[in-house]
Amino acid sequence: MGKRRLEDAIQKIDHPIEVTYRSFELDPTIERDIKENMHEKLAKKYGMTIEQAKANTENMVQMAKESGLDYKMDTLILTNTFDAHRLTMFAKEHGLMAEMTERILHAYFTESKHIGDHETLADLAAEVGLDREAVKAMLASGDMADAVRADEEEGRQIGVNGVPFYLINKKYALTGAQPTELFVQALQQVIAEDEAADA
Repeated sequence: MGKRRLEDAIQKIDHPIEVTYRSFELDPTIERDIKENMHEKLAKKYGMTIEQAKANTENMVQMAKESGLDYKMDTLILTNTFDAHRLTMFAKEHGLMAEMTERILHAYFTESKHIGDHETLADLAAEVGLDREAVKAMLASGDMADAVRADEEEGRQIGVNGVPFYLINKKYALTGAQPTELFVQALQQVIAEDEAADA
């Protein structure tokens, strides 16, 4: 959601803006294959009822809908996302990080695909133009693990402790799925400051 709102804001600004994605795992200890669904996991984690958990996710579904996204929280498959992060770092080396990130997010939130599964990830990678066999080989190895860990550490050093988190020009931070207009204002302010400093 936050990603979509940022993208919408960038479309409204006539200025080149480069977006860099960083790795962040909500729960690095979670297993690849989980029997619980989203509502059961939330209820257990936060000590709420299944009904309360469903109400919380329904709020997220509605917010997503307002951003033009179709979240399927009832059928979403929880999993460890480390290998998906490794794949995005692999895609980065091939100039396809933005495309890979978008494809994984859509597969997870809308298509209820198992993004911890190597075959699924290889299929998604092929869809964005990566070599499926090269991706399978990478996932079967430990490749890109150090790149993900270094990326996560860099995020910790700049204060990332949750998502979404945005750092503009390495000095202005925004957290949460902010409204598009707030992104527009923040970006315009940074652009104006940069232009004043250049002058």
